[in-house]
Amino acid sequence: RARADEEEYWHSSKFRAFTFDDEDDELSQLKESKRAVNSLRDIVDDDDDDLERVSWSGEPVGSISWSIKETASSSTSLLEGRDSSLQKGSSSYAAFPKQVSSYSLSSLFKGRNKLPSFQCLSDALSDTGVKNYAPELRRPKAEYKDYSSDWSPKDTVRRMQRGKVCSLERFRSLQDKLVLLDEAVAGHDGNVITAVLIFLKRTLRREILFRELEVRQVALCHLIHFLKETGEQKLLLDLLRFLDRTEEVALSQYREHLNIQDVEKRREFLKGCIGLPFSAEDTSHIQDHYTLLERQIIIEANDRHLETAGQSEIFRKYPRKASILNMPLVTTLFYSCFYHYTEAEGTFSSPTNLKKTFKIPDKQYVLTALAARAKLRAWDDVDALFTTKNWLGYTKKKAPIGFHRVVEILQRNNAPVQVLQEYVRLVEDVETQLNLATKYKCHDVVIETYRDLKDRIQLTAYKCKVERGSAEEEKINSILNN
Repeated sequence: RARADEEEYWHSSKFRAFTFDDEDDELSQLKESKRAVNSLRDIVDDDDDDLERVSWSGEPVGSISWSIKETASSSTSLLEGRDSSLQKGSSSYAAFPKQVSSYSLSSLFKGRNKLPSFQCLSDALSDTGVKNYAPELRRPKAEYKDYSSDWSPKDTVRRMQRGKVCSLERFRSLQDKLVLLDEAVAGHDGNVITAVLIFLKRTLRREILFRELEVRQVALCHLIHFLKETGEQKLLLDLLRFLDRTEEVALSQYREHLNIQDVEKRREFLKGCIGLPFSAEDTSHIQDHYTLLERQIIIEANDRHLETAGQSEIFRKYPRKASILNMPLVTTLFYSCFYHYTEAEGTFSSPTNLKKTFKIPDKQYVLTALAARAKLRAWDDVDALFTTKNWLGYTKKKAPIGFHRVVEILQRNNAPVQVLQEYVRLVEDVETQLNLATKYKCHDVVIETYRDLKDRIQLTAYKCKVERGSAEEEKINSILNN
C-alpha cells in the first residue's frame, strides 16, 4: 500500500496505533492501560457477554467477515501443507480431508462456540477439529511425587501420617518392608501401623510374617486386634497357634458360637468346646453355659406347649413376651421365679434347682426372686422369702441385701403402704428409717419413731404434713397430750 493508505488504515482502526506524535503524558498512559485491561477482561471474564471483542484487524471476533478470513487463512495453510507433502512423495497425507475451523480461541476458553451442536467446553474439545487448538494441561511435577517417587521408609511414614497417598509396592525386599514397619511403629500412629500390616499380610508368607511379628509386640497386638475386628478367624487361629497361646486359641474358637443361630447346633458346638484347653475357671464357665442352654431348650419346649394349650393360668394372665433361649442366667432365674416359683426342686424349671445347679449367691437369688414376686404382687411369697426360723422355732425376718433395698424394690413395684411400713420398720438405722418413711409417706412409722425418740418439736412439725381429721392427726394429738 501507499504510505497515505497505510496512515489512513491505522488511524481509521478502532484502536489507536502507536505513533511518535502522541503526547507522552500520564493521561494517555492511563487510557492505554485501561484499554489493555478491558481487552483482557473480554477473554477471562465469563459474565461480561455484552462487551465487543475485536481482532487485530479491527473487526469483531465472531462476526461474518472475521469468520471468513479465519476460514480462508486456515484453508490456505492446510493446502500449503498438502502441496508440500505431495511434493515429497508422501501419498498417505493426501487421503485426509480438508479441515476447516469455525471456532475462535476465545470461544474455546469461554466454553462456548458459534455452532448450536456443541453445548459445553467438553463437547467442543471432543471434536477432532478443536483438539488442535486446545493444548493438553499437564499436572505439575510436584504432584507426581505423591504417587511415584523414591521415598525412604521414614519419609513414606511421614507422608502417610499427613494423609498423603503413598504407594508401598516399591518396598519389595524383606528388609525394606521390616524397616517400613519399624518406622511406622516408631511414629506411634495406629492407622499407619495397620496400613503397613495389611500390606505385609498381603505380600509376605504367613510363616515369615509371624516370625517377624513375634519380636515386635506392638505390631503384633495391632494385627491381632485387626484380625478380630475384621473376622479373619482362620488367620487369627494360625497366628495364636504359632505363638503357642493355647487359651486364646480356645477362647477364639468359643467365640464362634455367637455366629450360630440354630439352637441345637449351638448346643452341640458348646459341647465340643468343653474339651478345649481353657483355664480351670474358664472351663467351668463353658460347662455352665452348655448346661444352661440345655435347660433353656427343655423349659422353652414345655412352656410353649402349656401356653399354646392354655392349660396354665399364669400364662393366660401374663403371656410371655420373648423366648428364654440364649438368655443370661439371671434372666433365666427371673423367668423361673415368675412362672415356676412353686415348682419342686426336682424339676429343671424350679428356681431352687437353678440356684443349686449354678451356685447362685444368696444376694443375687433374693434380689431376683423379690423383683419377680413383687411384680406379680405376691406379697405372701415376699414375706416368706425373708422369714427364717431358728433352732428354737422362733421366726425372724432377715434380708441378705438389707431391708432398705427391699423397701426400694417394693416401692418400685407399687406395693401398698401397709407392706412398705412393715419393711421400713425393719431398717436398723434410725436416720435411714426416717428418710424412707418420710419419702414414701409411711406416716405411722414416722410418728412412732418420733415418739420413741421423745422429739416433741419434730412431732409437732410433722402434724402439719398429715391431713386434717385423719387417723394420723388423732394419733399425733394423743401422743402430744400424754
